[in-house]
Amino acid sequence: MNILIAEDEADIRRLLKISLEEKAFHVFEAKDGVAALEIMANHEIHLALLDVIMPKLDGLNLLRQIRETSHIPVILLTARGEEIDKIVGLGLGADDYIVKPFSTSELVARVEAQLRRRNVYDLCQTVNEETIQYGDLKLNRKECMLYINERKVLLNAKEYKILECLMQSPNRIFTPKKLYAAVWEDDFYSDNNTIMVTISRLRNKIERDPHHPEYIITVRGLGYKFYSSGN
Repeated sequence: MNILIAEDEADIRRLLKISLEEKAFHVFEAKDGVAALEIMANHEIHLALLDVIMPKLDGLNLLRQIRETSHIPVILLTARGEEIDKIVGLGLGADDYIVKPFSTSELVARVEAQLRRRNVYDLCQTVNEETIQYGDLKLNRKECMLYINERKVLLNAKEYKILECLMQSPNRIFTPKKLYAAVWEDDFYSDNNTIMVTISRLRNKIERDPHHPEYIITVRGLGYKFYSSGN
């Protein structure tokens, strides 16, 4: 597996590189966001660790560009601890977020967890060829690809899995706890900002008007459902 570390502090890059290579990962290093994009253009990267504050191109803008073409897991590294920074990063498509200072063992564990869950697309290759379609939305489960009016729409792994859960059981209400368990495969925490941000991001991609959704409906006090008039 190829890991990209985009971090402007050489000591941190070196420490992370050593820790990851001990786990048999191949590591690419970039000291700024521009160098990181060049590496991604020339190598297959399976997971990216991005420092939020970097010269030339910061981590959030780098993440924004990555998400235009790729659904690889991304973990943000930052010295900031404010809740708003976490929400912004998740809103742009980050899969995880770790605040400096952190232990290398914790970071490696998070990397391994993301790669175990990575790319529902890969896991979906074992699913029988079939599609789920409602209105303009068609979910091809063999390709793990969403089409809207036959146009491909790029979703990251978390967005895809949430949409698949909802579409395969239309009009069933999923609590945030159920969605979190299904998608993140982890214990649910009382703060459900992660679910809210991912749902919001998904609505921006599939709804004609995200403020008045036709498909992903909030059931106040309960959770979310995929609305289908035929069920």
